[in-house]
Amino acid sequence: MTTVEVYGVRHHGPGSARAVRRALARLDPEVVLIEGPPEAEQIVELAADPEMVPPVAILAYTPGDDREAAFWPFAEFSPEWQAIRHALGAGVPVRFCDLPAAHLLVPASGDGPDDPAEEEIRLDPLGWLAEAAGYDDAERWWDDVVEHRDDGPSPFPAIGEAMAELREQLPKAPRREEQREAHMRRTLRRTLGEGYERVAVVCGAWHVPALVEKVPESQDDRTLRGLPTAKVAVTWVPWTHGRLATRSGYGAGVGSPGWYHHLFTAPDRPLERWLTAAARVLREEDLHVSSAHVIEAVRLAEALAALRGRPLAGLDEVTEATRAVLCEGADLPVELIGRRMVVAERLGAVPERTPMVPLQRDLLAEQRRLRLKPSALAKEQDLDLRKPTDLERSRLLHRLRLLDVDWGEPKDAGRSKGTFRETWTLMWRPELDVELIEASAWGTTVHRAATARAEAIAAEATALSELTSVAERCLLADLADALPRVVRSLADRAAVDTDVVHLMSALPALVRALRYGDVRGTATGPLQAVVDGLVVRICVGLPPAVSGLDDDAARELLEHVDAVHDALALLAHDDHLTRWRRTLAGIVDRTDLHGLLEGRLTRLLLDAGLLPDVPDRMARAVSVGAAPGRAAAWVEGFLSGGGLILVHDEELLRLVDGWIAGLPGDSFTDVLPLLRRTFGGYAAAQRRAIGERVRHLGTDTAPGAAHRAAHGAAHGAAHGDEVDEGRAAPAVAAALRILGWEAGA
Repeated sequence: MTTVEVYGVRHHGPGSARAVRRALARLDPEVVLIEGPPEAEQIVELAADPEMVPPVAILAYTPGDDREAAFWPFAEFSPEWQAIRHALGAGVPVRFCDLPAAHLLVPASGDGPDDPAEEEIRLDPLGWLAEAAGYDDAERWWDDVVEHRDDGPSPFPAIGEAMAELREQLPKAPRREEQREAHMRRTLRRTLGEGYERVAVVCGAWHVPALVEKVPESQDDRTLRGLPTAKVAVTWVPWTHGRLATRSGYGAGVGSPGWYHHLFTAPDRPLERWLTAAARVLREEDLHVSSAHVIEAVRLAEALAALRGRPLAGLDEVTEATRAVLCEGADLPVELIGRRMVVAERLGAVPERTPMVPLQRDLLAEQRRLRLKPSALAKEQDLDLRKPTDLERSRLLHRLRLLDVDWGEPKDAGRSKGTFRETWTLMWRPELDVELIEASAWGTTVHRAATARAEAIAAEATALSELTSVAERCLLADLADALPRVVRSLADRAAVDTDVVHLMSALPALVRALRYGDVRGTATGPLQAVVDGLVVRICVGLPPAVSGLDDDAARELLEHVDAVHDALALLAHDDHLTRWRRTLAGIVDRTDLHGLLEGRLTRLLLDAGLLPDVPDRMARAVSVGAAPGRAAAWVEGFLSGGGLILVHDEELLRLVDGWIAGLPGDSFTDVLPLLRRTFGGYAAAQRRAIGERVRHLGTDTAPGAAHRAAHGAAHGAAHGDEVDEGRAAPAVAAALRILGWEAGA
């Protein structure tokens, strides 16, 4: 007698997993059909390998240039995973019955219903059943009726009936769903035609009615006829608890995988075990939690469950008891437990014999050699580049970034400013396996692939700054084979580029590359000649470029001037610094120079000790005859290098203070945004120090006396001194204007 049992499950549900395990033990099937891509049958036997540790996922991808990929993830508590392990342990065949990945990875046309509400029902049918049962939370309903029940009759017949009733309320299914269910029925028919008498089918609960429905074979053949096909490859990849919501073809996912893992692996006294583990987490953070706390928390959780009519305390009750008893009402410890236990992020593992592209195998070997273990949790890795192992780790991470495989994220963009230290944040994501597969087109090892990728980027670069960035990245990644070609392209492009802005934007990255080469022991000789040529051409091209600039253009050029100035200071090449400063000195006295640039160049030359008459220059710039807008731009440029100069140079502070105090009301309103931008960029300690210096500038006859008096009056009021309202009036009026209030309102 032929027996076909269809088990409709909730993906990633421990209750479903236990129910499936019991049902399979009773049925003792001769073959097990599971919702998933049939291409995975060739690798399913790897699930029995002791080195296969969930969470893991089946990855299907198209090997061509227009790569598509899809994942089918499994946790320890996924019913499909338990069905696979049961079948492999019993020595019976496992077959995947969903639509092949070769069809799924070709986008379907006209897929999906017109009504968004219908799509929501299909993606979350349990939510609608929960609402019908009087629950406002589908997770809570499923917990009560399935997840927290470890015995009793099988829930699968009732689930199938409920899904059938729910599907009756909807119109025709989307085309892709019809195709998937037609293929499931086709696979079931073929299996029965091969003579199997006891067949178990494990699929999402939504599909149960479609599998038991009597649909003519000819109708399914018409549904599946002419489907477009793509060439695909399949493998197993590690997965994470945090990514369990991602699944091909189904809106599955759980918000508390750590809790579900606990329910599945600790069916006896799960409440006591969970709260004991939570207490251990808190003790590790030096928080006092005793055994009495745990006992009381268990009692409270059980009492809450009883009051709410639940068969077992769920995560809501456990969390409330944890907050009230273990954490004494504090939220931060509860959040800690949520991260450590409720999500319980973990990264699975696959056997070494799992199919991989050569690039994946090379990276795996490098990870083992350099003792860099992938983790699903973000971890900081400090590297000392003087140590050979750390230097090789840095090179590996930089090579992966060139391949757009961002396993590591460097702090400060990986730039150590010429020091021997780097800090990276490492976190492995399942998607990185897809990115590795994509990057395998460049080579079979990380080194070769990164070299080929760097050469390709250099060949396709359209801007000089792109080439300098590639050169810098080649040095960071120690790609000696790619660097000569990149430098040749760089030199050729620099030789014909006449835009001084392009040249200035290219220089900083090259200077960093030279310094990093010294630190990392990388040969940088070819870059030196390029840098030498760029410095000369920048110094020649800058004077003509500063004429007739509007505000936006002046601000943009100022950023490049600052970047070049900082780069040459980092390079510490005396001839280049002398040439650069001579160029700035030749520009600063020009009458057609924008105020922002004039102020900034004055400051740069002052810091270099080349301008002895800076107070006179500032006095002219902020004199009564100067337009307020130009004067404000000059002050902004001059002070953009930091506010300490006003703390230490009283004469300059008097000039700025006097100019601000003497501005007419309308002019003050116009220049206020510029001043706020300038002073707002200073550290709080610098602003306080400047305020204190203003307070003690001198007598009322000194320049800016009214402004200083108002500031002093306001400050004195804060210390209980008598306030002179007349002297404070200008400061009060200014404050009201800043706040947008009218005086006297």
